[in-house]
Amino acid sequence: MAKCAICEKGAHFGIQVSHSHRRNNKMWKSNVKSVKVKTNGGAKKMYVCTSCLRSGLVERA
Repeated sequence: MAKCAICEKGAHFGIQVSHSHRRNNKMWKSNVKSVKVKTNGGAKKMYVCTSCLRSGLVERA
């Protein structure tokens, strides 16, 4: 699973509990996109989560 290159956000693991209290292992995946990003010299492709894109931490190329 990909991780965000900016905030290191990745998949989260836990236990999903139903209404009848049956418990299952669950994985919540973060919304990570492959994006071309402006860097020092030029453009570079990296994985960035959508919350970092919206907040303006990353500038698209």
